[in-house]
Amino acid sequence: MTSDASNTTDVPDGSDAWKQWHEHRVESVSAPYGPLALTGTHWIEGHPEGRLPDIPGVWTADADAVVLTAAASDGLTVDGEPLDGAVRLGADTGAVDAARVALGERRLVVLVREGVWGVRDFDPGAATRRAFRGIDATPHDPRWSVPGRFTPYGEGDRTIRVPNHDGRERGLGLAGELAFTLDGRESTLQVAEQGDVLWAVFADATSGRSSFRFRFLYPAAPDADGRTTVDLNRAVLPPCAFADHFICPFPPPGNTLGIAVDAGERNLV
Repeated sequence: MTSDASNTTDVPDGSDAWKQWHEHRVESVSAPYGPLALTGTHWIEGHPEGRLPDIPGVWTADADAVVLTAAASDGLTVDGEPLDGAVRLGADTGAVDAARVALGERRLVVLVREGVWGVRDFDPGAATRRAFRGIDATPHDPRWSVPGRFTPYGEGDRTIRVPNHDGRERGLGLAGELAFTLDGRESTLQVAEQGDVLWAVFADATSGRSSFRFRFLYPAAPDADGRTTVDLNRAVLPPCAFADHFICPFPPPGNTLGIAVDAGERNLV
């Protein structure tokens, strides 16, 4: 789609806000512990001896936690203190730089997915972060921002199995459908709820061609009547576009739009 910006009075405000949003996105993904810094995701079940690639210590899964055993000479710290012995670790749920385990500047983030424990290795000196040149994004166009209406599933959240970027299939919890109209064409996306926003994993006619194979969208939480705004100018690349070691879910069935969404983030520069 194209538009004549000179005939749209609200473009300057929308465009300025979009530029600030885009600049913040670039700063976030290129931060020392942003997605570009992820150098590996290691599933403990795939390393029965507890030795993870290029990570010292012995890591073992034990029911609802991970047990890390290390000597002081391994150089690991937990909560800022050298580790010499064993410690029981739950999943890290906060910011990467707040992860309990560190190795120098690296942060070792404990995660669990469907009962499977793993460790993510974030390194500010990662080659992907050093090579980053920016995000290719289409400038703001007001025609891509339209009203939407969220309808929750009557029976509550539903979980479906979808392939993930790492080749595994995992559950994706969905809360309802988001309906909107673009150029007279009605569309719907199945969406999840994440705190104060909705979350859609979607593809379109540009996916795998002039844009990444799929993208994420985070509309604001709907009001009491289900109303929100679908702003495709703020479609974003998923984390796996920045580092192969993320396990992003692919779009669920029905979330491939039959239009070319020439808006938002498209690819890395």
